[in-house]
Amino acid sequence: MASSFEKRVKRHVSGRLHDFFVITAPEIERLCHQELTAAPGIGGAPGLAPGGVAFQGKLYDGYIANLYSRTATRILMRIGTIVATRFDRLSKKLSEIPWELYLPFDAARQIHVITHHCRLYHKDAIADILENSIRGRLSGEIAERSAGDAEVISQRILVRGMDDCFQVSVDSSGDLLYKRGLKITGGRAPIRETLAAAILMLAGYTGREPLIDPMCGSGTFSIEAALMGQNIPPGWFRSSFAFMDWPGFRPSQWRHIRNEAEKNFNPAPCPVFASDISQDVCNGLNELVNTHEALRHIQTFQRNFLDLSPADMTCETGVVVINPPYGKRMGVRRESHALIHDIMKKLKSDYRGWKFALVIPERTDIQQIFSGWEFHPIYHGGLKLELLTGRLLS
Repeated sequence: MASSFEKRVKRHVSGRLHDFFVITAPEIERLCHQELTAAPGIGGAPGLAPGGVAFQGKLYDGYIANLYSRTATRILMRIGTIVATRFDRLSKKLSEIPWELYLPFDAARQIHVITHHCRLYHKDAIADILENSIRGRLSGEIAERSAGDAEVISQRILVRGMDDCFQVSVDSSGDLLYKRGLKITGGRAPIRETLAAAILMLAGYTGREPLIDPMCGSGTFSIEAALMGQNIPPGWFRSSFAFMDWPGFRPSQWRHIRNEAEKNFNPAPCPVFASDISQDVCNGLNELVNTHEALRHIQTFQRNFLDLSPADMTCETGVVVINPPYGKRMGVRRESHALIHDIMKKLKSDYRGWKFALVIPERTDIQQIFSGWEFHPIYHGGLKLELLTGRLLS
C-alpha cells in the first residue's frame, strides 16, 4: 500500500502537469523547438520563448525531453511564481513550497539567483532565504548519513526575479546536456555537442547520407552524426540526470521510454568519415570508436584536408562539415583568412554536389556567395562566429 508521502508525491508532482523551460544556446531556439515538437510522447505542444523553448507536460515528458534533445543546454521544471517586494513575504511564500516532494532530503543544493528590476535585488540574501525554506521543509526527512553512504546528490535550484516577480525552478538535467556520456576528454577549443548537432541540422544532415568531418579534432561532429544516423537519442549513454533522484521519479517509466527509443534504432547507418592532420588526434578518436559499438561505423584517416579527396572514401555525395582553426587558435587573423580561402577553393573543386557547413570568424572571409548559401550566427567559447551552409554547385 502506498504511503501518505507517496500519495502526496503522486497528487502534487508526478500526477499533474508542469511547466518546463528548455534552455538553449543563442540562435538555436528554433532548432530545439523543431526537435522537441517531433520528439515522441511529449504531451504539451512546445512553444518558442526568449532563450529557449517552453512546454507543458507531466514528469515523464521532462524525461523524454532530456533524453531526446540534441540542442538543449538544460531543462528546468517550474515549481512556483512569487510576487514579493519584502523579504518576509518572499520567505513565507518560499516556505510554502513543498520542497520535500521535489528534492531528495540528502541533496547537496546549488542555488542560483538572477534579478532584474526587483526591489529585492540582493542575490545572496535571496539565496539564504531559499536555503532556509528548503532546510525547514526537509528537516523532517533528514537522517544521519554514515561514511559508507552513496555520494551526496547535487540538485540545482534557480530563482529568476523580474519586476518583483520571482520564478522558482528546479533543474531536471544535472550536468549540462552536451555531456553525452561518451567522450571523456576534448581537444583544443572543442565544440560542444549541442552546437555540433545544431550545425549538422542547419547543414541539412539527415543521417541518410555519408558525412565527412575532415578537421575532426576530438571527433564531436563525427560522434553526433553517428548517433543521428542510428537514431540513437543523445542522452542514451548518460548514466544520470538530476530527475532520477527526485522523489517522483519512477524507474519503470524511464525503462519504458528507453525501450521505446531502442525500437527505432537504425542498425544500418551511412558511414561517417573523420580525418585530421594529427596522428595523435586520430589515435584518440580511434580509441573512442573501438570502445563504443555505436561509433563503429566511424572511419578515421590521418590526412591533411587539402590533400584529401572525397572520392577516396565514397562515391556518393553527402555532407562535409568543417570547424577550422581561427582567432586565438590560429594566432594571426591573416593566417585564418588564408586557410579559409584555401578550404573554400578545395570545397568548390572537389566537393561538387555536396552539402556543406563551414564555421568562420566573420563573413568577410568568404569572397563569393552563391544562391542558396546561407549565413547563420553561432556562439562558441564566448565568440560570436558565422556558420556558412549550402550546397556546392555540381
